[in-house]
Formats: sequence, C-alpha cells, structure tokens
Amino acid sequence: MQNEIRFIELPKIKDLRGNLSFLEDNRHIPFEIERVYWIYDVPGGEERGGHAYKNTAEFIIPLTGGFKVEVNRGEDYFEYDLTQTNKGLYLPPMTWRKISGFLSSSVCLVVTDTKFKDCVYLRDFMEYIENFNKKSNGQY
Repeated sequence: MQNEIRFIELPKIKDLRGNLSFLEDNRHIPFEIERVYWIYDVPGGEERGGHAYKNTAEFIIPLTGGFKVEVNRGEDYFEYDLTQTNKGLYLPPMTWRKISGFLSSSVCLVVTDTKFKDCVYLRDFMEYIENFNKKSNGQY
C-alpha cells in the first residue's frame, strides 16, 4: 500500500471553539517526516510542481482554500481535488505531480520523507516516463 496514491483522512477533533487536526509520522502517514514546506500566495492561473521525485514520498494537505493535484503514475493520469483540511493526498516516489486551480488564499502544506538536498528531481516528463518504465521493469 506504500506505493499507492491515496487519500488519507487525519483525525479531526471537533470543538465549538474550532476544530483541530494533526498528523504523526509512521502513524497517520507511512513515513518518517524529514521536511515540511508550504505553498501560498499563488497568483490566479499559476501552477506549482510539474515534476516527480525519484526517491521522495509526499503527503499534500490543503490548510486553507483548495486546489487540484494532477498526477501521473507512468502514463496513468489522475486528478484529485483537495478541499478538506483534515484530508490529504499521499504520493509515493516516482509520481509526477502538478498542483493547480488554487482557490483564493489557499495554503498547500507538503510533508516529505527526504530533506531538500536529498531529493532527486525529474523535471522532464519524457525522462520521467523512461525512468518509471525502467523501474517498473526492474531495470532501475
């Protein structure tokens, strides 16, 4: 299940004073947290991402607003709308992703299992497909 794209619902503690959600590594997400970053103030019509990580798993959460995550696993294409602040999207390594359709005032939180300096990016889609196919055929 660690190689599957999937939604993960986080705990939601309801309270009249406001709700609270949280996540813990190896409990709610299937990896140890090495890096956390967030994307915000994205101008209308702009996209983020457009790459894959060879060696990095991600968990993407909309802290406010919402956005669309477009993903490829090889040549299979999927779209996910993220609008619930206690529900995120798990992406295993070798998943091409692009984040778009940001609603006004959206904040996108990304949690990963590698530090920035250890991430191996694939920024060319055809190179990604070639690497994905090699990995799928055990040549990687």
